[in-house]
Amino acid sequence: MTSLTTTTGPTGDGQLVVNEVAGVPGGIGAEARAARASALDAWLRGIFPARAGIALVAVGGLGRRQCAPYGDLDLVLLHAGVPGIDELAASLWYPVWDAGLRLDHSVRTVPEALSVAQDDVKVALGLLDARQVAGDPALADQLVRTAADHWRRTAVRQLPGLREITAARWETHGELAFLLEGDLKEAAGGLRDVGILRAIATAGVTDALRPAVHAAHRRLLDTRDALHQQVGRRVDRLVAQERDGVAALLGLRATDAGGVLGDGDALLRRVAGDARTVSHALDDAWRAADRLRAGRHRTAGGRPLRRPVARDVVEQDGELVLARAAIGARPDPSLSLRVAAAAATTRLPIARATCEWLAAYCPPLPAPWPPAARAALITLLGAGPGLVPAWETCDRYGLVDGWLPEWTRLRSLPQHNPVHRFTLDRHLVQAAYEASRHTRDVDRPDLLLLGAFLHDIGKGLPGDHSTVGAPLAEAVAARIGLPEDEAALIAKLVRLHLLLPDVATRRDLSDPKTVAGVAERVGDTTTLDLLHGLVRADAAATGPAAWSDWKGRLVAELVARVRTALDTGVVPAPPAPDPALVAGPLPVVHLGEDRVSVAAADRRGLLATVAGCLALHRLEVISADAATVDGRALVQCRVQPRYGLAPDPIALRADLRRAVGGDVSVTQRLRGRALAARGQGAAPRVVWHREAATDAVLLELRAADAAGLLYRVACALDEAGAQVRAARISTLGGDVVDAFYLVGGWPSDADRARIEAAVLAAV
Repeated sequence: MTSLTTTTGPTGDGQLVVNEVAGVPGGIGAEARAARASALDAWLRGIFPARAGIALVAVGGLGRRQCAPYGDLDLVLLHAGVPGIDELAASLWYPVWDAGLRLDHSVRTVPEALSVAQDDVKVALGLLDARQVAGDPALADQLVRTAADHWRRTAVRQLPGLREITAARWETHGELAFLLEGDLKEAAGGLRDVGILRAIATAGVTDALRPAVHAAHRRLLDTRDALHQQVGRRVDRLVAQERDGVAALLGLRATDAGGVLGDGDALLRRVAGDARTVSHALDDAWRAADRLRAGRHRTAGGRPLRRPVARDVVEQDGELVLARAAIGARPDPSLSLRVAAAAATTRLPIARATCEWLAAYCPPLPAPWPPAARAALITLLGAGPGLVPAWETCDRYGLVDGWLPEWTRLRSLPQHNPVHRFTLDRHLVQAAYEASRHTRDVDRPDLLLLGAFLHDIGKGLPGDHSTVGAPLAEAVAARIGLPEDEAALIAKLVRLHLLLPDVATRRDLSDPKTVAGVAERVGDTTTLDLLHGLVRADAAATGPAAWSDWKGRLVAELVARVRTALDTGVVPAPPAPDPALVAGPLPVVHLGEDRVSVAAADRRGLLATVAGCLALHRLEVISADAATVDGRALVQCRVQPRYGLAPDPIALRADLRRAVGGDVSVTQRLRGRALAARGQGAAPRVVWHREAATDAVLLELRAADAAGLLYRVACALDEAGAQVRAARISTLGGDVVDAFYLVGGWPSDADRARIEAAVLAAV
């Protein structure tokens, strides 16, 4: 907020300043929020025009006396039909704007305000927070009382519309409990949902505002206060770079004994827990509203209608509860898993009382698990859309910790990678859900589901998570009751779950050594199919940046070639060059949907020239192959538009033909524009792989992504005397891992050092 000073006593005494110039804009916590509200109230009263028949009513944060440091003002100027109301309103709004405050305002009579609330459920909810700030208290009280009474009478009818609006908001903003950079207000489980809970409680549908919800709400408000103070402006999205600062303002400290987690991670975990509390309470409230609206289904004798859905599980009033026989008998250790599986497959919620009973009385699972428990887990993981809500309900009541003690470490664990959208626990559950789409493609769908669910279990521990996670996953699989060979296969899937995408995007798939190396590590086609399904599930659960059509094609091509090698024992021969490139007059330029192919007279630097021309036309090179056939130099590239817009094919073809023909003007344009765009970030590094190729040594460059990078590096390699026969470009967020196949062995340390220096200088 800007330039707002309220004097509560004699001049110079008891001054309360809410000012963005101050070191701490208003402070953090309930007292600070109330103090800001009091300051705003007093300031608004001071500028309110003295006139009968009008009242100033606050809604939103000021109405609730929960003002954020840089929040908006939501004000309603009520009037009883007084003349000149527009001029009166202007005399009030302009001082607010002049003070630099963001304002949402309206001017209405009481009947007008109630009419709008009747047609717009969001306005109706806003009026539940209405509070008189200045002017006629009777007029304001009439609106407040009438709006609340109207909501209580009509809430059950209006809640379906409110639920539809809420679901649309969740679809846009996601779930705060599982997002790495969630919106504290708009995401599911955020502050906006607490307002809905308050409205449902006001309607008397259910006691939605339990003490745990109040505590979660207070902490979320504190987090938003700290975020505003950290950033110095209104912002509700808790982005990664602000987490540590916000945690420091809140006094949060990491408690992880291994030192892997930071203070910002502790904050994210707390926000996730609070968002889960809010989301779970709102789920309960929606179900209570549904039951109230639909009425209870009863038998002729007046008892609730119960429908069996699984062993020991029945449906009652749209929820799953335990059969009476299950409650009366000694509980089966697999009971909680079987209830969860029934909830996931039927997509019905588990009643709160049932969850509480299972948490209190269901005995722990023995090791190894009984077959019924193992079957229930596989059913749960393969249930598709019903998996996530069923799993989350069980997690909220502590049932998951009883199944998998490792879950405590994984819950709400951040993933410090820009391509990930979810916390680790949600990523694993989402991966199992995505794997259920591929169960028909593999011989062992149960192992695919379990492998997807456990593939990142090593994250959060020191070391490479694939290597660290393999024995952990094997131990879990053995505890679940899998035979020794199947548990070992689960460990293998975890250890190799990044093999296919890494090789497909960073290695030359036409090189027999590439295919033979993957075939040797995979071992058999059953494992190959499981890894292929796991790769696709992992990518879909990670986020849009983790997968693309070209990546899918590369992985599928690698799988096909490895399958041939495993089935026949013979590594497939490299594909023959396009006949159109090896015949006819030069130069030859072919443009496809995602391919650019060029043939020209054999000369040094052709790959660099083609790469630079593509960069000039804002095309990213995904892979590049260079070869010489009968005196012709061939360059074939897979490309994608850097900014989503395809270039003009006529201009691109013309520039390519001129460039490969040696037109100096095109080359100068390439060099000038490409060299101007360099990456930022950590220092680049070069890694050599001497045994990765049949007839070349592999130079791997790890650096920040930038337009024209391939062109600059290819030029540097060419000037240093290195011939590039293939290049693979792999982008990971803002970084790249570019692999260059350099013809020859390059055994000299001095020569490799010279090449490395040239590449790093070009970056």
